[in-house]
Amino acid sequence: MRAVPEGFEETYRVQRARYPSADAGWQPVHTVYVPADRVSARTVSEWGDQALSLVKAHLADPGSLAEVFGVPSGLGASVHAKLVQKLSSEPVEDLRIDFEDGYGVRPDLVEDEHVAQAVEAVATMHAAGALPRRWGPRVKSFADADPARSVRTLDLLVTGIVERAGELPPGFTVTFPKVLMEPYLGHFADVLEQLEAELDVRLRFEMQVEAPQTLHFLRGDLAESLGGRLAAAHFGVFDYTAAIGLPPHEQRLDHPACDHARHVMQTAFAGTGVELSDGSLAASPASDLAPDVHALWRRHAELVRHSLRHGFYQGWDMHPSHLVSRFATVYAFHLARYDAYQERVRAWEEQRESGGGVMDEPATVRTLVAALRRADAALP
Repeated sequence: MRAVPEGFEETYRVQRARYPSADAGWQPVHTVYVPADRVSARTVSEWGDQALSLVKAHLADPGSLAEVFGVPSGLGASVHAKLVQKLSSEPVEDLRIDFEDGYGVRPDLVEDEHVAQAVEAVATMHAAGALPRRWGPRVKSFADADPARSVRTLDLLVTGIVERAGELPPGFTVTFPKVLMEPYLGHFADVLEQLEAELDVRLRFEMQVEAPQTLHFLRGDLAESLGGRLAAAHFGVFDYTAAIGLPPHEQRLDHPACDHARHVMQTAFAGTGVELSDGSLAASPASDLAPDVHALWRRHAELVRHSLRHGFYQGWDMHPSHLVSRFATVYAFHLARYDAYQERVRAWEEQRESGGGVMDEPATVRTLVAALRRADAALP
């Protein structure tokens, strides 16, 4: 009997570490971005109240939901009920306190004051059980040549929350934007490691993919090289489309150039456990009138469906109105095929053909099971 090839065990160990292929845990369906100077302990409830008011005014019944979002009439009642339930109980799954583009450049003393304001808001929400399941700051980019401000904001925020709340509440993730050079990732991971040692906490971060240069160093061993601290990669549509020279009216999530970037992200991080998120729609209703609100919802729903079809199950929401179209579209997407997917999995387990004579391959069955788990995690 031939011996196992020399070095196989080490190669297999690296494979298991780099591509764990474990079942994905819960992932938020969105990240809500709020400029740091506007964040308070009431932010989440205010967003939920505003979204519910829009539903009551412009989406009062299942029929109107089916018409606005193109949902099959048979799903309208279920999606409407789940939408209202979600907005009433958990309107924001992931809150990002933005100290970067949405915040701008402020004098150091002013940003320090807004960090203290954010500390108080997080601690108050945590004490009240109202802090979203995922939360954290977006700090300034190292690419802007001012890493000291980025590090200071992160240090003051994390240290302040630990002191004020007595712990770092679960779900903390920090967003690191505009990663134009691969070494910036290592530099930032070193900052997190130092904070971890000082505060006895575990810190993870998500990188933003906002430039074509970033695509060149995305690869499977990137998370491994950062000590497991890389939790996610988020696509930044406006910086990316500007960087490749698209005209303003073509800066949109469903542009083919954005599809290419997202597919590179998928290829690089497949099997690594690094979560992926799509970007945002930078628009709000032109007025409170129904035609304008419906037009915004329809456009946002198109983009959310585009992301979902391409395997991106999370995106950014920038306005309370987006919560309505986000959750309605996500719920309709999952519910439309849930029963059919269940039947196909049962057929596979029972070694028979499913409806329509479909004979699924093992890889497809794994995808069906993953889709059902994802739906169970997303649906309220």
